[in-house]
Amino acid sequence: MGSAIGAAALVSAAAAAAPTATLEVNISGLRSQKGNVLVCVTANARFFPDCSKDPKSYRATVPARDSAQVSLRGIAQGTYAIAVIHDENGNAKMDMAVFIPKEGFGFSRNPAIRTGPPKFKAAAFAIDAAQISQQVKMKYML
Repeated sequence: MGSAIGAAALVSAAAAAAPTATLEVNISGLRSQKGNVLVCVTANARFFPDCSKDPKSYRATVPARDSAQVSLRGIAQGTYAIAVIHDENGNAKMDMAVFIPKEGFGFSRNPAIRTGPPKFKAAAFAIDAAQISQQVKMKYML
């Protein structure tokens, strides 16, 4: 019985000491300096691209500039995807005109955009080192 408790303690200690990373998200192609840039990172395909309801997501908001950079620290190793919105009017959401985004958007790995957002798999990348960076190029439909 003592060895089972000792093994459980070792597993808990190993989980607590799991390596984490810093993710640098470099965003280019913003069409204006109005509003904010919203960045959302998730490991859960169910919550992509709108990961605002994912309790385990990593999120950041920065003022819009010609280009923006966001550093997210303490991210556990795994597979993630990033969604970025250029929230030009500052209402903290993507505004739509019929089914077309009125504001800019971008995704990790910069997948081709056809009809609708890309699948998680198209934007997914591995975090498997102490520091990882992703380049996101903004796209505008209107």
